[in-house]
Amino acid sequence: MFQFNYVKAKSLSEAQALIAEHPEAKLLSGGMTLIPTLKQRLAQPSHLVDIGSLPELRGIEVKGTQLVIGAATRHHEVATSAVVKKALPALAALADQIGDPQVRNRGTIGGSVANNDPAADYPAAVLALDATIVTNKREIAAADFFQGMFATALEEGEIVVRVKFNLPKRAAYEKFAHPASGYAMAGSFVAEGSGGIRVAITGAASGVFRWTEAEQALGKKLSAEALEGLPLDLSNMNEDIHATREYRANLARVMTKRALQKMLAG
Repeated sequence: MFQFNYVKAKSLSEAQALIAEHPEAKLLSGGMTLIPTLKQRLAQPSHLVDIGSLPELRGIEVKGTQLVIGAATRHHEVATSAVVKKALPALAALADQIGDPQVRNRGTIGGSVANNDPAADYPAAVLALDATIVTNKREIAAADFFQGMFATALEEGEIVVRVKFNLPKRAAYEKFAHPASGYAMAGSFVAEGSGGIRVAITGAASGVFRWTEAEQALGKKLSAEALEGLPLDLSNMNEDIHATREYRANLARVMTKRALQKMLAG
């Protein structure tokens, strides 16, 4: 690990000022991705600006037709929140499947969304629920936020403050987890809202994506049978020692069927 300066920001405005003053600085919230990266000497920030305990980035509440969650809210808090369980139980179930207890008690929703790991869980919910990512500068629609592997619409000095999820009529999430890391080898979030069915796939490709063919098919017939034989673009699928492109495409289809069946079962 390279040497760096650690600073615990006392407010969001102070964090903004520190990032502006030190262009090579990195934000630290849960640190579940950043700390391993530092240990492997794959990053060399001049400063770590700790924003994990800022009150401006905390909190869970329902506002009208949206569930609003502060960026520094930990996965365990989302998984066990009575508010989330009542308003959006599929999101609570998703959070409860992230990593292991240590990760769930340290990792944050804002960090996960900002990092945009192609196998992360939250991006599937963000995209399927047409959520809005609120930063210290603007609001970004989910469709515009995710821009490929580890890439987002965030600009220099931009900090995720909260995520606003549109509440669906019903929803469910299923994933096939890697046995060691807990990351999704393929995961599917299925949501039924006022605009119809939305399906978001994570883990299977280079980034989270909407499976529009499945959405169209399920819009005509809300049944797992409607997913049989539907195409998935293999050219963008991940392939490694764990699974071929074809296998991951099949996993995506199976997880979508399971999520749909869970959603229909209530």
